[in-house]
Amino acid sequence: MITHAKFERAQRSTKEMLERAGIIITPQETSRIEVADLGLGDLEHIGVELVVYVNTERVCAKELVLFPRQICPEHRHPPVGNDPGKEETFRCRRGIVYLYVPGNPTSAPKAIVPLKYVRNFTVWHEVILQPGDQYTLPPNTLHWFQGGDDGAVVSEFSTRSRDENDIFTDSKIKRETVIVDEN
Repeated sequence: MITHAKFERAQRSTKEMLERAGIIITPQETSRIEVADLGLGDLEHIGVELVVYVNTERVCAKELVLFPRQICPEHRHPPVGNDPGKEETFRCRRGIVYLYVPGNPTSAPKAIVPLKYVRNFTVWHEVILQPGDQYTLPPNTLHWFQGGDDGAVVSEFSTRSRDENDIFTDSKIKRETVIVDEN
């Protein structure tokens, strides 16, 4: 859960980070900035902010914003019906992204995962993305990523996105953000 005030602050910060990356969004897109706290109520550490431009049966394009050291937790995009799952390409626009995928674990990873979450991260092969770098993930690939010290802006190009079907390693994660009043 996230309060209205935190949600609005996160939307403003997301818009500012996009502008610093030279990415201009319309007022309508600004109003649709998704703040995904993933049900953990710890947006500072775990979450991601998104602007979806298009999501059709065949293609999806969106911007992902990570605040400084914010983590989009480990998950995969499984098959749905005859669809093999989402194939996605991340292209770093600003900042640094530490992406983790299956493979030989990196001996000294750059990610900083709070101790209370570390058991929910199982893939540790590190791919570092800097502005202009990109990486493509095959469908159903376990992955997670973290913004660097200054956060990051990442453009995602993929096949159809079905976020509601994503499978997270941490069973406590809920994909839908719940906004509550402050008391």
